[in-house]
Amino acid sequence: MNTGLKITAFGAAIAATFGTAYGIGTSIDPVVATKPPAAHDEHAKTGEGAAGKEKGGHEEASGGAGHETAPAGGLQISEGGYTLALDTPRVAAGASTVLSFSVKDESGRKVTAYQREHDKELHFIIASRDLTVYRHLHPTRVADGTWSVRATLPAAGGYRAFADFKPAKKDAAGVTLGADLAVSGTSEPAALPAAGNTAEVDGYQVALDGALTPGKANELKLTVAKNGKPVTNLQPYLGAYGHLVALRAGDLAYLHVHPNGEPGDGVTKPGPDVSFTATAPSSGAYRLFLDFQHQGKVRTAAFTVDVPAAGAAGAKPSAQPGESGEADGHEH
Repeated sequence: MNTGLKITAFGAAIAATFGTAYGIGTSIDPVVATKPPAAHDEHAKTGEGAAGKEKGGHEEASGGAGHETAPAGGLQISEGGYTLALDTPRVAAGASTVLSFSVKDESGRKVTAYQREHDKELHFIIASRDLTVYRHLHPTRVADGTWSVRATLPAAGGYRAFADFKPAKKDAAGVTLGADLAVSGTSEPAALPAAGNTAEVDGYQVALDGALTPGKANELKLTVAKNGKPVTNLQPYLGAYGHLVALRAGDLAYLHVHPNGEPGDGVTKPGPDVSFTATAPSSGAYRLFLDFQHQGKVRTAAFTVDVPAAGAAGAKPSAQPGESGEADGHEH
């Protein structure tokens, strides 16, 4: 885990008005199968834990020593000689569907070898364009390089799919690719939630303390409580007590960061606080998704952060108290 995570420049700042919901689900470790899996769901259903991972296309941490990687990714379908190819670019809203995709190299061949970062070869994240639906998936890979995962996307509209991985080549940098995904049906984008600094999910309250400002590293501390009492026995999920994904409203520029410290380092406590150090790349609206695991289940708390222009007052996080995301408890 990186002790100091710095979000590098995305591009132009884009403010937007988007929604508040989020998704959580079942963690499935990537494995090599003999044929595409018929059903491997999102991580909330079983809440299985595993070791955490380093991310490409953003900044990442490991073992408490910070380092910078490539700029935040997901804005391009091809980068560094790799292309994200979705076999299922269109699905039906509310239907349980096996999403299939591959990563192809410059010769058009499917990539079959990846570096295992925090016990994962690849992370697959899907978010709706209005940021009301969020899924962090862990697909399985067959021998020919095809990845598959079962998911249910409840709302119609435009989505963005992100593949986050590091090729097996020596000294290869992490890569984050993004591709559009359409979900059929009538779409009604929601608005950003009102100002606030708390989110609630399944009886858990998560408080966000800290401000994002352009060009300056700040600590973001998220405090987890259940029924008003601090949670002091968070469980490791992907090798950390929490994982944070940030998506910029409008273009969905993608950033995955890990917290300061890691389980078993003799310093980091299993809650109630999980802290991150981050620098906003620009002013604008961002959506933050915090994954944490407790009592064998992964949950996601979502916040909207409005980042002011450089030199202005610090950003105020905004998250509706009581926002609980999708009613089903999610399948992310």
